[in-house]
Amino acid sequence: MTTLPRHAVLTALLLFSGFGGAGPLPAQDGRKLDCIAHVALRVSDVAKSRAFYKALGWDQAFEFGDDKGTTTSYVKVSDHQYIELCRRDKPSDPLGFMHICLETADLDRLSAAYTALGLTPTESKKGHAGNVLFNLRDPEGQVIEYTEYLPGSLHTNARGKFVDPALISDHMINVVMTAKDVDAEKAFFIGKLGFQGSGYVLSLPGTPGETVELKLRVPGGTPEIRFAADPKRAADELKKRGLEVKLSGGVPEVRDPDGTLISFSGR
Repeated sequence: MTTLPRHAVLTALLLFSGFGGAGPLPAQDGRKLDCIAHVALRVSDVAKSRAFYKALGWDQAFEFGDDKGTTTSYVKVSDHQYIELCRRDKPSDPLGFMHICLETADLDRLSAAYTALGLTPTESKKGHAGNVLFNLRDPEGQVIEYTEYLPGSLHTNARGKFVDPALISDHMINVVMTAKDVDAEKAFFIGKLGFQGSGYVLSLPGTPGETVELKLRVPGGTPEIRFAADPKRAADELKKRGLEVKLSGGVPEVRDPDGTLISFSGR
């Protein structure tokens, strides 16, 4: 008797159960996510950006490099969340947002659930840091990365380490993604990826409290990332550290050396 691989069995079950339509699926369909794992930013000067994030209390956990220096610096927000600072190698490479990465506890199941909905995730492979990952592209071709942390990976080995007591927040709660057609992007996130929400701030499936916010792409726009913290305490700490702080509706905001907007709020 021929035994079907797990990926094929799950795909068949999802299709047989009527989960192939465009509408939202139940949380148990396999699309549950654990958290926003990281945001990757292309920066003009890795060392300068790393120093800025260090001032916010986020230490580098590890890095990769070549004969020209650091290619990617992994700045640790928490045991499960990072900011990746990626070197710009050519002047023509745009600075700012590169991709968002979402964590799941079962990458095979997630890939099968997406495949059942007609999506085409890339083959799951082990990355340089030792975790397994795959990519999808949204309707406008932007990369969305997915990862499952594995035992022995650099991220797993960094758990409980590189924790600065001066950190202002240890929880990334919102990342802005832009699109030319925000409504089409919203339909994709809800109908295909299982996100939830009535407006343009969409919750990760199975993970209350972390969101992706969809905004219209405009010339000169900069990345936006929000972290959980008491706004007043965060504002006071940022000022003490010599950072230029702007208050927007009581929410303190600072900008990194390339203009990325970092804000702190209760939610």
